Amino acid sequence: MALAQTAPPAPPHVGRHASTPEDIRAIEKVVADFQAALIAKDVKLLSSLLLHTNILFASPADDGFIKKMRDTTDVHFDGVGAAGYVAFANFIKREPQRTEEKFYNVKITQDRHVAWVNFDYEFLVGDKLSNYGVEAWQMVKRDGEWKILSVVWSMHPAAEAGK
Repeated sequence: MALAQTAPPAPPHVGRHASTPEDIRAIEKVVADFQAALIAKDVKLLSSLLLHTNILFASPADDGFIKKMRDTTDVHFDGVGAAGYVAFANFIKREPQRTEEKFYNVKITQDRHVAWVNFDYEFLVGDKLSNYGVEAWQMVKRDGEWKILSVVWSMHPAAEAGK
């Protein structure tokens, strides 16, 4: 917190974002469609929300797991899986149980044609908690439509939820 105490006051233009209620509603619709697509297992809808299917879509590994992988399997392992969205979509499509991601404390920040969506989440398979954490999307407006440019999240196993 020392940084906040030593930072100079921001000039008036800092923090003044070019944002419209229409854009915020459109971004909220992407968020709602993402959640609905998971429940419906509609990976076509899910992919339509992305700028393209090769976006950064990952839960980066921690240093301990990276070291283990470098020591045993791949000296170049960086903790970010290459399969990204495609692996996630295949999981959603093939998982026989219901999948749902619940979002909490959603914060949308939009400035012109870029936006950030940050939230806490729970991911459920069937009716059971699978994992939880914090998720951040970067979004971009292309041809009048808001698209997800990247998805990055932390992940805690369900077993840690009660601790």
